[in-house]
Amino acid sequence: MPSLSHDHLELESSSHVPETYRWPPSHRHDYPTTSTANIPVVDISLPEAASLIDSACRSWGVFYVTSHGIPSHLLQAAETQTHRLFSLPLHRKLLASRRPGSISGFGRPPLSAFFPKLMWSEGFTLAGNPLNEVASTLWPEPDHDHDSRSHFCELMDDYKKSMRDLARKLLRLTLASIGGHGDGEERVGWLGLKDQMIEALQLNSYPPCPEPEKAIGMATHTDSGFLTILHQSGNMEGLQVLQPNDGSDPIQWVPIRPMAGALVVHVGDLLQILSNGRFKSVRHRAVVSRSEHRVSMAYFYGPPSDVKVGPMVLPGQCPIYRPTTWPEYLEIRARLFDGSLESIKISHT
Repeated sequence: MPSLSHDHLELESSSHVPETYRWPPSHRHDYPTTSTANIPVVDISLPEAASLIDSACRSWGVFYVTSHGIPSHLLQAAETQTHRLFSLPLHRKLLASRRPGSISGFGRPPLSAFFPKLMWSEGFTLAGNPLNEVASTLWPEPDHDHDSRSHFCELMDDYKKSMRDLARKLLRLTLASIGGHGDGEERVGWLGLKDQMIEALQLNSYPPCPEPEKAIGMATHTDSGFLTILHQSGNMEGLQVLQPNDGSDPIQWVPIRPMAGALVVHVGDLLQILSNGRFKSVRHRAVVSRSEHRVSMAYFYGPPSDVKVGPMVLPGQCPIYRPTTWPEYLEIRARLFDGSLESIKISHT
């Protein structure tokens, strides 16, 4: 059985925050929080959905999406399965730990390597490996656990398919706005490679924390792909984004509260590259609560692994970024983290 350490505490039963989880204010990025900002809401059933997405991606880099077509019962069932997974004993979850060189499985976020303290959360990534292989590790008893395995696999397969369809629709609308003449999809060519687009589903658990002001659930970061579609549990606040500003206003965190019937969509780094800087990859973090246990489900969507993503340049523009594949960009992120986008900028001096 894998050994337990301060890297893998039974967080929910902890009565204090160990030193390895205590974040100094400078690393928590403790800017003021505002509740007055209005995050855009995009109803994608409207004829003007593409222009609404364009405005939201330029002004905020994050928006709520409604009329997305994903049944509420599927969202609730997938959320229930996520709670069931994280309620398993820690030693059972550790059996499904992320292996070296793999992104699938249980473990700390990859971005942990860039911070001096651990995050008050657990994560489970579903990518690449067959779901049944993961589920067999979590629920190994062939008779007693068979229903748990099969139900988990069926639910997560349905959830990923629904998210995949929504991500493709959102990306089509986004490409229509980037292209300038509604021809963005034709110009890139790769969106038609349906089975080759890369996806990953990240399940996150944020247990109650005895000293939430000293801990962080997920440190400040941007996402690397095109789009992230997020479902948050219940009515609990946890996700926050940095409010864009031109330097004249104070830097502030804006809570992204769960909204009934809506999902949250983030712009990722590759979409900032593809839009030639028109859209901004949003910096965000997750905070924790003293009394509430929150889960979230983040679906990441990106291009085929061999596709070079470069700026879609309009007449009179120069490209800001050099083309890169998603795997190449992830290698850059593993070295530079926050400096990744800056490192692939093109100098025109």
